[in-house]
Amino acid sequence: MELLGKRYTVQELRRRVGDMDQIAGVRTVQLDDGNERPTRAAIVHTGSGLEFTVLLDRCLDIPAASYCGKAMGWRSTTGDVAPQYFEAEGLRWLRSYFGGLVTTCGLTHVGAPRPESALLGNGLHGRIGNLPARNVRIVQEWRGQEYLLSITGTMRETVVFGENLTLTRTVSTKLGERRFWIRDVVTNEGFNRTKFMLLYHCNIGWPAVDAGSELITPSRRVAPRDPVAEDNKANWWKLDPPIHKYAEKCYYHDMVGDRNGTVTAAIVNDSFENGQGFGVYVKYNVKELPRFVEWKMMGEQDYVVGLEPCNCGVEGRQIDEELGLLHSLKPGESRAFHLEFGPITSLKEVKALKTAHNKIRTKIVKSYKEFVKRPRAR
Repeated sequence: MELLGKRYTVQELRRRVGDMDQIAGVRTVQLDDGNERPTRAAIVHTGSGLEFTVLLDRCLDIPAASYCGKAMGWRSTTGDVAPQYFEAEGLRWLRSYFGGLVTTCGLTHVGAPRPESALLGNGLHGRIGNLPARNVRIVQEWRGQEYLLSITGTMRETVVFGENLTLTRTVSTKLGERRFWIRDVVTNEGFNRTKFMLLYHCNIGWPAVDAGSELITPSRRVAPRDPVAEDNKANWWKLDPPIHKYAEKCYYHDMVGDRNGTVTAAIVNDSFENGQGFGVYVKYNVKELPRFVEWKMMGEQDYVVGLEPCNCGVEGRQIDEELGLLHSLKPGESRAFHLEFGPITSLKEVKALKTAHNKIRTKIVKSYKEFVKRPRAR
């Protein structure tokens, strides 16, 4: 394997260190300040310059990630918040929304709150991202010529007389890697067919997000969510400097996957000539997550672009129900989802992305309902 610019065998590496954590590993900690207490977390480093945190008590989400000291995700003013401070009603989800590279939304509701019964509790973006993991398993071991690092746990979203859904997540990487992967399996462990919604809120911040940065996607169609997003919609891909009192804009994308269905979406600040270039990409499979939302928020402090692979919209569950777009799971049925995250550190990588994506002609669609007029639920 290659590490620090040189190739080593397993034996050569083992002879040079006592504990492998000297070069790569997973360390479990407890966050202990303010309302983050007493959240369990795991800090992962791979020896390549990649480091990220996994919150064991918050759906194994990724509140922070960096590569060679450069932040990959945006951090909100709330900081990390323990699950007992979660407020499910209305828009109060935002009081514990740390942003981060990955915040998971769902499983029975995504998007705008729905005024329903207290039992359903369909506040903004659902409950799953505030649920602690059970049966947490951490692996740090050699498998052949690779040193594997992984964290697995299961979150259960359930209520008496209602849904019984589990999400089993594995976050994994390897010694020397500058990428990491998420594999999720959502299972209906109840005895009734259950509708489910799932969205990955992948929040890219500065320095990838800056004046002149670009969103690079293989988008066949793009639709503004509302009249606010209609304004300057032709520049959905172009990022601005922080703007005072900026109103958020959301765009729906119809992505073109490769022959296997893989989609790569990236935010890139390509000023590599002056040493400031940096980007972050997200890979997912359009066969698993057929929809994608861009959250463009150019405000002060709230300076972030969300790349959001999903199986639903963000108008709220009631809209997807009306349009026949809700996915569902039969009793005992499972569905798997795969994502990859990593940095972009060279103009060569940027050119490769643009070359592939520039072959696709993007059409701007007038409205959300026109964008989703053909139901795709399953």
